[in-house]
Amino acid sequence: MSSTTVSQPPAPQPAAGGSRPAGTGQPGLMRQILSGSWLVSLLAIVIALAVGAVLIAVANPDVQETASYFFARPADFFAAAWQAISEAYLALLRGSVFDWQATSAVRMVRPFTESLVSATPLILTGLGIALAFRSGLFNIGGQGQVVLGSICSGFLGYALHLPPVIHLLVALAGGILGGAIWAGIAGVLKARTGANEVIVTIMLNSIAGFLFAYLLKQAWFKHTDSANPISATVDSSAMLPPLLPSPFRLNAGFIVAILATLLVWWLLERSTTGFEFRAVGENPNAAKTAGISVSRVTITVMLIAGALAGLGGAAQILGTEGKLSAGVGGSIGFDAITVALLGRSRPLGTFFAGLLFGAFKAGGYLMQAQTGTPIDIVLVVQSVIVLLIAAPPLVRTIFRLPAPVKKEDA
Repeated sequence: MSSTTVSQPPAPQPAAGGSRPAGTGQPGLMRQILSGSWLVSLLAIVIALAVGAVLIAVANPDVQETASYFFARPADFFAAAWQAISEAYLALLRGSVFDWQATSAVRMVRPFTESLVSATPLILTGLGIALAFRSGLFNIGGQGQVVLGSICSGFLGYALHLPPVIHLLVALAGGILGGAIWAGIAGVLKARTGANEVIVTIMLNSIAGFLFAYLLKQAWFKHTDSANPISATVDSSAMLPPLLPSPFRLNAGFIVAILATLLVWWLLERSTTGFEFRAVGENPNAAKTAGISVSRVTITVMLIAGALAGLGGAAQILGTEGKLSAGVGGSIGFDAITVALLGRSRPLGTFFAGLLFGAFKAGGYLMQAQTGTPIDIVLVVQSVIVLLIAAPPLVRTIFRLPAPVKKEDA
């Protein structure tokens, strides 16, 4: 049998310069936009606000009343729900960005400055947690590091009497050192013994809380005879200078937060040390093979992360509080975990996430005062954001977004 050879048409040649055929560039760009992590974060916030709207409506007495005769007059129910939701979120906006109903220009813009005040310790602590996340470490001990930073900076702020600039620098250095030492304990245990940093940092949170409660009962520490567990007032020479006159509380701590954001960005993206941090975070075994000391990186990362969290505690004491009390740390350390997650562990993302959560905190008080909406709903919104950030496929499924674009497909 004779075989016949079938000629094949010539294969299409790629366009000059390796460019894609005409008409294929725009869909690729659109897919990158729709699959980007920033869009998932934005949609997570939208979903969380929608969940909060449902809770606001459920908690409103007028909505509950109209629900009893929903099938008779459904319009009443939807009108009451819309009024409750819109009033609550407008109050949240007025309390965090701009109060257009205020009687003076100062009161109108003061909510925005209060959001920046609330955001300052969140940004600083969130940067420390984000740095650890990028390096493959789960620093859950931000709360304890904030408390130790507050203790050291506050004590140095009222126990010492130094010239203004020197006193402030000493107090800030004390906060940085306190947080670094507290996180460094977890770093050394992780590097030398292989101890799980999640468990160690959580336990250090508890130890810091009990240590603070003990210190507030000691006369040499609190320097006051008050029956309430509160310290003496920090000297004015150790307080962060205000950026605006009274009644504004915005102080130089926010400038420190901006500088810290730039410093962490440079450290991670432009320095050799940051390259080692990211290499260990991506693959510690490969980094070790390449000659990077994983133990050294672990200790260094935790020291820097703790220093940033301690600086957040110092900013809280030396910026607005002015004295140590039992609840001075609040939930800054735990909220900062959410800030770092929402910011995708990137310095700039963490900065803007801190601003958002600072606005939630500042606006939540006016929302509760003006509309009677429980401030706990703001906490629910924050928790939903964390849930959705931790599960990006869920957000993509809800909005039918494409999967992330792989590097070889980009």
